[in-house]
Amino acid sequence: MTDDVIYDDGRVRLDREALTLRRYYFPLARSKRIPYSDIRGIEVRPLTWLTGKGRLWGSAHPRYWLPLDRARLRKDTALVLDVGGRVRPAFTPDDPARVADLLRRCIG
Repeated sequence: MTDDVIYDDGRVRLDREALTLRRYYFPLARSKRIPYSDIRGIEVRPLTWLTGKGRLWGSAHPRYWLPLDRARLRKDTALVLDVGGRVRPAFTPDDPARVADLLRRCIG
């Protein structure tokens, strides 16, 4: 793992090689590291009560999984990653516009 951090808000970390979603796996709260080469696309979505705003961890929708984020109630935007699997990682960074821009640059 590299120490060349591009973005880090305590829950989401981008470095030169990959995106790391902290406290992703339930119940052990382990991180999920996703190399940029595995990301096929990024979708920026409004975060509403129907799309996970009130969800602390996990998802009510079987296609998306949200890591633990106690601040999610105060957020309005989620990023959803297409990594080729049935379940898509979704997350709510503190600065979603910046993270989306950085991810688009990193995945080319």
